[in-house]
Amino acid sequence: MNREICINGRRIRNGLPVYMIAEMSGNHRQNFDQAVRILYAAKDSGADAIKLQTYTPDTMTIDCRKQDFLVGKGTLWEGRNLYELYGEAFTPWEWQPKLKKIADEISLDLFSTPFDAGSVDFLEMMGVSVYKIASFEIVDIPLLKKIGSTRKPVIMSTGMATLAEIDEAVRTLYEAGASEIALLKCNSAYPSPVEEMNLRAIRRLSDDFDVPVGLSDHTLGTAVSIAAVSLGACIIEKHFTLSRSNPGPDSSFSVEPEEFKEMVHSIRIVEKAFGSVCYAPTPGETLMRVYRRSLYVVTDIKAGEVFTNNNVRSIRPGHGMHPRYLEVIKGRCASRDIECGTPLSWDLIT
Repeated sequence: MNREICINGRRIRNGLPVYMIAEMSGNHRQNFDQAVRILYAAKDSGADAIKLQTYTPDTMTIDCRKQDFLVGKGTLWEGRNLYELYGEAFTPWEWQPKLKKIADEISLDLFSTPFDAGSVDFLEMMGVSVYKIASFEIVDIPLLKKIGSTRKPVIMSTGMATLAEIDEAVRTLYEAGASEIALLKCNSAYPSPVEEMNLRAIRRLSDDFDVPVGLSDHTLGTAVSIAAVSLGACIIEKHFTLSRSNPGPDSSFSVEPEEFKEMVHSIRIVEKAFGSVCYAPTPGETLMRVYRRSLYVVTDIKAGEVFTNNNVRSIRPGHGMHPRYLEVIKGRCASRDIECGTPLSWDLIT
């Protein structure tokens, strides 16, 4: 096992720059030009990758009007028929090689989430360098075996999954041939309630499975993604739209280009702040050490006069003796006349 994966030569692990994924999903609104604009906007906003979804309504479900095939209560898509919803959201397959060509030209990684064996074969023909597994498919063992057999890196979301289900999925991928796996902490509610994100699981997932771990973030805003980086996330995936005013299945919980850009900027600042375990003064702090406290004579003193709390104090700046010596010198005498404001030193003490 390995706490690192590599995508197109880019190493991804804790301690290296976070890998930023913009999820297009259905935000193209069935318009190819819109999809292309999303690619360019994602690149300009600091994304390292754009992620698609490769399916058709028929590979996801059947066109059936029974109650089982309607989206349940408490979601953005409540009451909608699954087949119709996927028909609105899917990315036409004939677009995907064209989008990859454009992404390659602008140095933007493009890969996808396959939802059946046929979509894996299609993506293999496209030459994708990594596969994403959606939370809902973590229990699709035959699909995991198919993806693992490509021997390409895998990024797998873990929303809704129990620890046992994650373990089975990871073992299945390794046994099928996958050698590099990253897991994404995920909550599969849309949008996800902040209080249900449980970001502390990020470090635990990394320790339990000895793999790099990131976050697939469906919360509103970007604060949770930034917080996840401080807890060890080395991949961030966020739904991306040109404008939330554009209607679409995922638009309401997607981030716009300026928000994504600001998120990337904030994450890069967080990365710089990590530094290392250090208990010595930094170069910037060294300049300020002079303003720490030290012992100073605070009234004029005559030779032979006794040092007391009234004529010696611990004050700023730090040119005098260390404050630890205050009790040592009290009761001793001045070796000569000392002017107020003089830093105390051993040669002034008898």
